[in-house]
Amino acid sequence: MPVTEKRVSRLERALEDFITSVRDSQMRTEAELREFKDEMRDYKEENRQQRREMNIKWGEMARKLGTITEDLVAPSIPKIINEMFGLDVVFLGIRMKKKLQDGRIKEYDAIVVAGEYVFVDETKSTLDSEAVKDFIEDIQEFRDFFPEYEGKKIIGILASLYVDESVIKYAEKAGFLVFAVGEALMEVKNTKGFKPKEWL
Repeated sequence: MPVTEKRVSRLERALEDFITSVRDSQMRTEAELREFKDEMRDYKEENRQQRREMNIKWGEMARKLGTITEDLVAPSIPKIINEMFGLDVVFLGIRMKKKLQDGRIKEYDAIVVAGEYVFVDETKSTLDSEAVKDFIEDIQEFRDFFPEYEGKKIIGILASLYVDESVIKYAEKAGFLVFAVGEALMEVKNTKGFKPKEWL
C-alpha cells in the first residue's frame, strides 16, 4: 500500500493523540498520586492527633482510677472508727505528704485523729501481701514524718475495693485493720473480735 501524504498526516495525528493521551494519563496519575500523598499526610496527622488525645484521656482515666478507691474509702473512715471504738474524729487529712530534710518523701492516703489514736490509712486498688509488707515499713516511719502525733497510738488501716481472704489473714497477723466494699460502701473485713495492733 503506497504511503500517501494523507496517510502520513493521519498517522501523525494518531501519534499525537496517543502521546497527548499518555501525557494526560501521566498527568492524571501524578495528580492522583499527589492527592493520595496529601490524603495520606492528612490521615497520618489526624491519626497522630487522635492518638495524642487518646493518650491524654487514658492518662486522665489512669489518674482518676488511682484516686477513686481513696475517694470512696476516706469518707467511710470516721463512721467506722466511731462504730468500732466509740470515738469522734477530730481530724481527717487526705493524701498527706511530707518531705524530710534528709530527702525522704512519704505520702499517706489518710490520717485520722480520734481520741488517743492516730489512724493511718493506705488504700490500694489491688491489695496483696506485698502491699501489707510495705505498709509495715510505712507505719514504722510514720513518726519520722509526723512527729506531732508522738503521744498517740497508731493503728494501721489497709483498704481496697476487694480483698482476698488470704490477704486479710496476712494483714491481721501484721495487726492491721482491713476495709473493703461490703453491704455498706466500706466495711471492716477483719475476723470478728479482731483487735488491731497499737503501734507505740
